Amino acid sequence: MTKITFLGIGLMGAPMARNLVAAGHDVTVWNRTKAKASKISGARVADTPADAVNGADIIISILSDGVAGLAVQDQCKGALTKGQIWIDMASTKPNEARQQAAQLTKMGVAHLDAPVSGGTTGAEAATLAIMVGGDAGTFAVATPILAALGTPVHVGPSGCGQLAKLANQGIVGITIGAVAEAMLLLERGGADPVAVRQALKGGFADSTILQLHGARMTDDDLAPRGRATTQLKDMNNIMAEADALGLTLPMSSDIRDRFARLVDDMGHDDLDHAALYLELLARNQSS
Repeated sequence: MTKITFLGIGLMGAPMARNLVAAGHDVTVWNRTKAKASKISGARVADTPADAVNGADIIISILSDGVAGLAVQDQCKGALTKGQIWIDMASTKPNEARQQAAQLTKMGVAHLDAPVSGGTTGAEAATLAIMVGGDAGTFAVATPILAALGTPVHVGPSGCGQLAKLANQGIVGITIGAVAEAMLLLERGGADPVAVRQALKGGFADSTILQLHGARMTDDDLAPRGRATTQLKDMNNIMAEADALGLTLPMSSDIRDRFARLVDDMGHDDLDHAALYLELLARNQSS
């Protein structure tokens, strides 16, 4: 049994914390809204982040962004002890991950940046893809814990987990845009999108996004699993990293602008990222 602290009980954090409890670990949870943390059966609920991390072997955080992660980390300074491992599973910027690691290292606390992909479905089923940056030895120690949440893969030194996640989110965002166009083309042309998705299974165009997000688009099932606001944040982070590296990423830039329109101009910040379909519909409303 490992003493684990889990910080951030949101759409992803809640099922992940439950899976750690189910795996037999001693889990303490904290969330800014305490009522959400109280729903994790079998876990101790802490009043503050500092109280939560006190005495933990491993600390896992999945907060809204890098700024929130650094702020909570700062609140925990006095309660952290040498030998602990902090695993940040939120989607942040690579430089924020390196900043977290540098600050924790000074206190004798190891750090891994380990963002995930798979959405709430993967979080509930413990089948998340987990991209881990940091020291290889620390990764080896943390692997049995992360395996209760999905499939962890070490992708490089500190910050590389977040870089891998940005690559993932770029592919996700661009593919959502492509699937949205395909679904609209099928509907307007008179084909059955459900049948076409079935016909494409196993082919080069098949993907989880085609099957799941394509169905959400045509079924008008846009309740948030992966929020459009989160996708916009990730696309903004991709463009910031591209600028820092002197790169031009035209497809990522276009999709970032479209998500910005969906969230900021159309007010759909509370919907799933598959709601990019609505932005496409708005573009074609006169046709």
